[in-house]
Amino acid sequence: MFSELSGFNLTSNLSEPSTAPGQEGNEEWRDAPLERLSRGGHVVVSVCLGSIMVFGFLNNLLVLVLFCRFKSLRTPVNMMLLNISVSDMLVCACGTTLSFASSLQRRWLYGRRGCMWYGFVNSCFGIVSLISLSILSYDRYSTLMVYNKRSADYRKPLLAVGGSWLYSVIWTVPPLLGWSSYGLEGAGMSCSVSWTEESPRSHSYIICLFVFCLGLPVLIMVYCYSRLLYAVKQVGRIRRTAARRREFHILFMVITTVVCYLICWMPYGIVAMMATFGQPGLISPVASVIPSILAKTSTVINPVIYILMNKQVSAGLSCYQVETGLKIRFVSTVGRSTDTLMRKKIKMLIN
Repeated sequence: MFSELSGFNLTSNLSEPSTAPGQEGNEEWRDAPLERLSRGGHVVVSVCLGSIMVFGFLNNLLVLVLFCRFKSLRTPVNMMLLNISVSDMLVCACGTTLSFASSLQRRWLYGRRGCMWYGFVNSCFGIVSLISLSILSYDRYSTLMVYNKRSADYRKPLLAVGGSWLYSVIWTVPPLLGWSSYGLEGAGMSCSVSWTEESPRSHSYIICLFVFCLGLPVLIMVYCYSRLLYAVKQVGRIRRTAARRREFHILFMVITTVVCYLICWMPYGIVAMMATFGQPGLISPVASVIPSILAKTSTVINPVIYILMNKQVSAGLSCYQVETGLKIRFVSTVGRSTDTLMRKKIKMLIN
């Protein structure tokens, strides 16, 4: 899409120092790109950010409304799904709105303190979502591999939710304390970790962030879903009816989950590492803006994959029946006995 804008001046200062000498104490914030996207480039970015902001917020708001309205959805296993929706909606409300407004004005509008705030909260909420996705993959894996009857105990899910937020805060507070820093990224419409800061402290932080907040969740997801898919395939060899249909459903879920995760976050991580350790000027605006937008699209995709494709929730959506005026009836899902049988068979095969 951006490659077709050959007439635009798509240049950036990712390899330039963030602050000119002698301006560190200046009240007027001058940490901005020396060259920006053209007007046409900003229009394209604004449309993308506006769409992500609206659809991401509405998708996750729909999920929260469903959880609040229907008690049957407020189960321990769904607490992590709710956590993902909360973090994604906060990204749209506290992060994407600021970058969208800045894109409309073709410059960052909120100064140095606003940039630090944006970088912190956007990174924090984003990591919460990523860690929650990996915890969810482990929960699905352990549920099918180890047959245990589900109970109404909320302690473990709540600990997992709290742990995801604590883990995220641990990795997003250090730039506020001097281990790296937050600054403008790309064409100057959003803020993140200062990828191009040339210092050992910054490099060490970026390596740790990449390993523990991106690489580790990817490995957990790939391992858990691979094992899960293998186990379901074994069940499908025994039972060719319901098990086979469930195998294809889970196969689709697995492929969709991993591919969307990689599409959304790996380009951003790779470009960030290239900006950190590559030659100055290696990263162009196209290479810096597109991964940032892709990462933000996860707020739209996550509720679709993890919520709307969840049979318990999608059945609730499809079974809305407007009877009189605003009176709505909710029909719960069926098929729990099939899930129980699947877990029993998988345990027998694994053991």
